[in-house]
Amino acid sequence: MRKVALITGASDGIGQETARQMARDGWDVAVHYNRNRAGADLTAQAVADAGGRAEVLQADLSDQFAPQRLMAAFDAAFPRLDALVNNAGIVDAAARVEDMSPERVTRMFAVNLTAPFLLAGLAARRMSTKHGGAGGVIVNVSSAAARLGSAGQYVDYASSKAGLDIMTKGLAEEVAAEGVRVVSVRPGVIETDIHAKGGQPDRARTLATAIPMGRAGQPYEVARTILWLTSGDASYVTGAVLDVSGGR
Repeated sequence: MRKVALITGASDGIGQETARQMARDGWDVAVHYNRNRAGADLTAQAVADAGGRAEVLQADLSDQFAPQRLMAAFDAAFPRLDALVNNAGIVDAAARVEDMSPERVTRMFAVNLTAPFLLAGLAARRMSTKHGGAGGVIVNVSSAAARLGSAGQYVDYASSKAGLDIMTKGLAEEVAAEGVRVVSVRPGVIETDIHAKGGQPDRARTLATAIPMGRAGQPYEVARTILWLTSGDASYVTGAVLDVSGGR
C-alpha cells in the first residue's frame, strides 16, 4: 500500500519538487495550494506521471479556520496520513521592524507559524498510536533565517520560522513514544520564486558570494532531504533541525 503525504504550498518551488520526489518513491500526495491552481495542477500531473495518486486541495492558510478545513478535505480524499510536510510560507518586501505594519506581521505569523502549528497538531492526532493511528512523520520547512535574524530584510519571517523550530522540538518530545517523528528542515538561499514574491528576484544570485559553497541551492536538494527524513532510513531522527544551506 502506498503511503500518503499532505504537502502544503506544493504549487511551486520546494513543495512541488518534494511532491515529485515522494511520488517517485512510492507516495500518494495531497497537493495543497492557495492561489496558484495552475502550478498545483502541474504538481498533481507530476505525481501521476510518477505512478502516484494526487488530489489538489485549496486553502488560504492566513484564515485561522483553514487548517481544520484543509484536514477535513484531506480526510475526504484519503484514508490515512503518513506524512505532513509543512512547506507553505510567505515573505514580504524588505523592511526594518520599525516599519512593519500590524497587518503584515499578523499575516506573516498566521501563514508561517499558526497554520503549520495547527496542522501539525491535527496530523499528530491522526498519526499517533495513542489515538489509534499507525505513526507518521511531520516535516516543518523552516529557514536558515531562523538563526540569522534577517536584519533589515525579513525579521518577521525569521521570527516565524524560529517559532516553527521550537514547535518542532516540543511536539517531537510529546509524540516520540506514540510513533510520530517531528523534524525541521532549514533551507538557506534556494533558487525559488519566493525571492521575487518578496520583491527581490535576483536575491539568490546576489547572496551566492556569502555562501561558503559559493552558490544558491536548488529545490531538488531540499526535497531529497525531506524525502530521507520521511523514510525509514531516518527512523531514529526526531526533534532535529537540519540545515540545508550550503554552509551559511
